[in-house]
Amino acid sequence: MAVITARGGSKGVPRKNIRDLSGKPLIAWTIEAAKNSGYIDRIIVSTEDTEIRDISLKYGAEVPFLRPKELAEDNSSSVDTVLHVIEKLEKDYNYTPDYILLLQPTSPLRNEVHIDDSIEALLEKGSEFDSLISVTELERPVYWNRMIGVCGELKKFLEYDKGSHYRRQDFQKVFRHNGAIYLIETKAFKEMKSFETENTFAYVMDRVSSVDIDTEYDFKLAEYYLGRSF
Repeated sequence: MAVITARGGSKGVPRKNIRDLSGKPLIAWTIEAAKNSGYIDRIIVSTEDTEIRDISLKYGAEVPFLRPKELAEDNSSSVDTVLHVIEKLEKDYNYTPDYILLLQPTSPLRNEVHIDDSIEALLEKGSEFDSLISVTELERPVYWNRMIGVCGELKKFLEYDKGSHYRRQDFQKVFRHNGAIYLIETKAFKEMKSFETENTFAYVMDRVSSVDIDTEYDFKLAEYYLGRSF
């Protein structure tokens, strides 16, 4: 089961989940990617917003209930939201999926190929891994990051040997969550209340597909990439 979390409030980009992106609402890109997957049985949108609900239904997702307001605040967690979906479906619809796939609508360049590849990757690993999270390589070595002190001075973020580490290729590769795909067995998720466990597989995505919309700049960047073919 795919769960798409989409609340109505957004400070960075107001109403971003239903804002037009290259001809369709932002959330539609994720719903259509899930619909085109060869593995997803149900697509549930969790929202407290009736306009998001109506648009989600139009594009083929299910919205069997609205999310409680207390789970749609700025500090609300995706984990609590997904747990609410699971509990409601179990209690009211007697339905429990084998796997939960969290798809955030802010990743419009993540498509059905990424979704199916990630599902196949986790299934192939068998009992070796509980879950899978998509990542992308950091654009620059994390060691090049700096902090600014109280007097404005540059301070190292991490210590490293400048004598032997000065080119990008001298550093070990570091990856970050890109927010596109979170996949886990339902049983493990209910027990651990987290998508990341001690045995989480890293599904690596390219930087273009990893665009995560949080600002106006991100929105324009996604629009640019969606207008191009690669």
